[in-house]
Amino acid sequence: MSNGKPQIVIVGGGFGGVKLAQLFAKENVDITLVDRHNFHLFQPLLYQVSTAVLSTDEIAYPIRSFFRDNKNVNFFMAKAQGVDQERDVLLTNHGEIHYDYLILAAGATTNFFGMKEVEEHSFGMKTIQEALHIRNHVIHEFERASKPYRTPADRKKRMTFVVVGGGPTGVEEAGALTELIAVQKKEFHNLDFNDVQVYLIEATGHLLPMMTEDLQEETVRVLRKKGVNVMLNTQVVGYDGDVLKLKSGAEIPTTTVIWAAGVRAVDMMKNCGGECARDGRIWIEEDLMVRGAVHKNVFAIGDCAAFMHGDMKRPLPTVAPVATQQAVVAHKNIMKLIKGEGGLEKFAYKDLGAMATIGRGKAVVNKPKMTGFFAWCAWMLVHLIRLAGFYTNMTVAFKWTLNFLTSARLGRIVTNIKLGND
Repeated sequence: MSNGKPQIVIVGGGFGGVKLAQLFAKENVDITLVDRHNFHLFQPLLYQVSTAVLSTDEIAYPIRSFFRDNKNVNFFMAKAQGVDQERDVLLTNHGEIHYDYLILAAGATTNFFGMKEVEEHSFGMKTIQEALHIRNHVIHEFERASKPYRTPADRKKRMTFVVVGGGPTGVEEAGALTELIAVQKKEFHNLDFNDVQVYLIEATGHLLPMMTEDLQEETVRVLRKKGVNVMLNTQVVGYDGDVLKLKSGAEIPTTTVIWAAGVRAVDMMKNCGGECARDGRIWIEEDLMVRGAVHKNVFAIGDCAAFMHGDMKRPLPTVAPVATQQAVVAHKNIMKLIKGEGGLEKFAYKDLGAMATIGRGKAVVNKPKMTGFFAWCAWMLVHLIRLAGFYTNMTVAFKWTLNFLTSARLGRIVTNIKLGND
C-alpha cells in the first residue's frame, strides 16, 4: 500500500487493459498502466492502414488522453519483461514497479510456428509499424515493376501478393488488396495488370472458422469474384523472400507474403511465474487468477491469457470481446479482495457474434446472420462505436463514405525510401 491506497498495476494498453484502468479509475486505488507504446491501438483496422484507406492517427489514441481527468491513473511507458511474484514486483526495462494487485493484459504477437525463414521474409500485421511497412512495400512494388529494365518474370513476381491465414485478418487484407490494386490499375499505364495475382492461403478446409458453413462459402465466393485465388487445405512450409513453398511441392514466386495465420502470447509471459500453454498464453483459473500464483494477487486477461472451463475443447479466442468482458470480472474480483469479501466471481464468456468485411460494401455477420451491404453497414457501425474519440469517429466515417463512393485511397504514399534506392 502507498498513501493508504492499494497499488494496481496493469500491463498492456489494449482493449482489456484500458477497460480495466477505466473501471479502477472510479475506485479509491492508485493505478499504473504499463505499455511500451504511448497509444491504444485499434488492431481490427490495421489492415486498412496497410491498404491505404486510413492513416495511423485514425486507429491509435494516446493512452494518457483516456485518463486526463483521473488523477489516480499513471501511465508508465516501458517494456514489461517479467514478474517477481515473491516480491510482488513487475520487472521492466525502466526499473521495477511494486504492486498490490497485478493484471497481465499484454496482448499477443504473430505466430510463425517456428518457421524462422518465413518470419524473416514475410510481413506480420500486429503493429502500426508492420501495417505501414506493408503499405509502403505493396505500393513500392508497383513502382519497381514499372521500371522498363524488369524482366517479365520479375515483373510478375513483384505483382503477386500472398496472404496466409483465413481468419478475419487474412480475409479482410486479401479483399482490401484487390481494391487497392484496382486503383493502381488506373494509374500505371505501362503495366499489364493481367500479371497481378492475389492469393489467400489457408491450411484448413474453410475460411473464418467462427462462421457457419454458408457464411464461409459466401466469403469464398465473394473473394473469388474479386479476383482472389483462395487456396484451402494448403500449408506453407517455407519462404525465402522470392519463392513461397507449399507442402504439396508447389511454389509461388512472389516478393510479398503477408502472414495472418496465427497469434501467440508475447515473450514476457514465460517470465511471469505461471504455467503457459503451447502458444505462450498463461493459464488462468475461472476467477481469472494466474494458475499457481505465489500470492492471490496476480490476474491475466485477454490475448495473453489461456482460459478454458466446462466442456470447452480449446481456450477462448484472442478477440477484443473476451478481453473487455474479462476486464469487468477481474475488476470485480480484485475489489472483493481489497474489501476482504469472499466468493470471487467466475468468468463466463458471452459470445456476441462475429463479423468480417470482405471488401467495399461486402461483409458477413453471424449474429444476426447477414451478408452483403447491410452486413457491411453493421460492421462499420460496430467498429465506429469502438473507436476512441469524436474526431476519429468523424474522420473515419468520412473516409469510409468517400472510399465507398469513389474508391479513394488517400494514403498511397511511399514514405520509407532511402537515398540511392529505387
